[in-house]
Amino acid sequence: MAYDPLLGLSIGELGAKIRSGETSPTALARAAMDALDSDGRKLNAVAAIMEDRAMRQAERAEAELEVGHDRGPLHGIPWGAKDLLAAVGAPTTWGATPFKEQVFDFDATAVKKLEQAGAVLVAKLAMVELAGGMGYEELDAAWTGPGLNPWDHDSWAGGSSSGSGAVVAARLLPFAIGSETFGSIVTPASYCGISGLRPTYGRVSRYGAMALSWTLDKLGPLARSADDCGLVLDAIAGPDKNDPTSAQRTFQYPSQKMRRDGFRFAIPAGWDEGTEPEVVDNINESLDTLRQIGTVEEVTLPDMPSGQAARIIIAAEGASAFEDIIEDGRVMQLQAPSCRVKPHVHAMIPARDYLRAMRVRRHVSVAYDRITAEYDAIVGPTTGNVSPLLTKGLDRSSRPTTSGPIGASGNLAGLPAIAVPNGFGDRGMPTSLQFTGRAWTESRLLTIAAEYQARTKHHKATPVV
Repeated sequence: MAYDPLLGLSIGELGAKIRSGETSPTALARAAMDALDSDGRKLNAVAAIMEDRAMRQAERAEAELEVGHDRGPLHGIPWGAKDLLAAVGAPTTWGATPFKEQVFDFDATAVKKLEQAGAVLVAKLAMVELAGGMGYEELDAAWTGPGLNPWDHDSWAGGSSSGSGAVVAARLLPFAIGSETFGSIVTPASYCGISGLRPTYGRVSRYGAMALSWTLDKLGPLARSADDCGLVLDAIAGPDKNDPTSAQRTFQYPSQKMRRDGFRFAIPAGWDEGTEPEVVDNINESLDTLRQIGTVEEVTLPDMPSGQAARIIIAAEGASAFEDIIEDGRVMQLQAPSCRVKPHVHAMIPARDYLRAMRVRRHVSVAYDRITAEYDAIVGPTTGNVSPLLTKGLDRSSRPTTSGPIGASGNLAGLPAIAVPNGFGDRGMPTSLQFTGRAWTESRLLTIAAEYQARTKHHKATPVV
C-alpha cells in the first residue's frame, strides 16, 4: 500500500518536522487527502474529503507557526473524524443511507477543540450505519461498503469505527476520532493493529455527535501509540456546557506525577476460554513484559449479566433515538437486512426490562469500582480473535469472546480502557492487549501502555498490502 512516509510518523515526530521546516501543515494536509482519496477509498474508509476546510486550516496553522504562535503538539497535524461528528464542510451521514445528505451548520465540541489545538481536519471517515445500534449481522452494514482491513483486504477492519481504525493502521493519517458504546473503538484498534483509547464516560463532550445510547456513548482517539492517544485526549477532554453529561473534570497529558513501575495488574480467571491459540500465546508473552514493571495476579470477576444488560440498554435507547426513521419507514433504506428488522423489535422492549437492565448496571458499576480500585489495570485480550474474514461474517454466538473478558462490563460501568497491539495471530493478523482501569484513571492507563510499548515494537509494525 502506497503512502507518504511522513504520514507514518508519530504526532511528536511529525510536529518536530513541521517546526524544523522539513515539511509543512499544507504539505501534510495535501498528502493525507491524496492518500485518503486513493488508498483510503480502496479500504471503504472514507465518507468525504474536506479539501476546502482542510486547506484553510492548514494555511492558518502554517502562518501561525511561522510567527511563533504554537498551539501545541497537534498544531498542523492532519486528522479524520468518524462520520457521526458534526463538522461544517461536509455531510454528516452517520454511515446510513437515510442521512446521506444530512448537513449541520456547526461543529461538534470535539471537532471544535481539535481546531483550537491547531489540528487539521481533512476527512469524515466511514462507519457502520448508525454506529451498529440496529444490531447488524452483516459486515457491509454501511453505505460506503464493508470496512476493509489494511493487513488483509479480505478481512474486516472492525466496527463501528471502521474507517477511523483502517486509515490510521494504513498510515494515511496520524490519528482519528472514533466512538464507543459497546466496543467500537477498541475493536477496530485490535483488528487493525493500532492503539485505541476509550475514555471514562463523561470525560469527552458528545455535543454534536450522533446519539445511539445516551448513557453509554463515548468519544475517543485511535492512533498508532498510547502516547499519541494521550496527546489527542488532552485536546478533546473536559467539561462542556452544551453536554450536561460531560464531567466537571480536567485532564492533562503527559502527567508528570505518574510512576513508571511498581504497577499491580489483574488478569481475569478464565480469560483464555474460547480464545484463539495465538491470542493466548501473545497475551502470555505480554504478561511477561508487564512483569518487568509490576506484578500480575489472577482475579475472579463477578458473574453478572453485563452483556445482556448493555444490549437491552443500547437497543431501547437506540430505538428511541431513531424513532423517526422507524416510524416513517426510512429504516428500510439501511444497507444491512438485519438492521431493517431489528429496530422494530427494539422499539417493543418493555420499560420494565430497560429498568431492570439499568439496575443491573448499577450493581456492575459498584462491583467493578471495587475491583479496579485494588489494581492499576485489569489486563487481557481486547478481542479473543483476530479480524474475521468478510466471507465468514459475524458469529454472534462468540460475542463474549470477541468483546474480551471485560468488554461489556467496562462499557456498562463507563470505565476507561486502552487497546494496544501485542503481536500477530491467525493469517498474520494483529492481536491486541487491553488495559482497563478505574474511572478517571486515563493518565495511569496511558502511562502503563506507553511503558509496555517502550518495551515492545508491535505498534511500529506496518501493513504491506
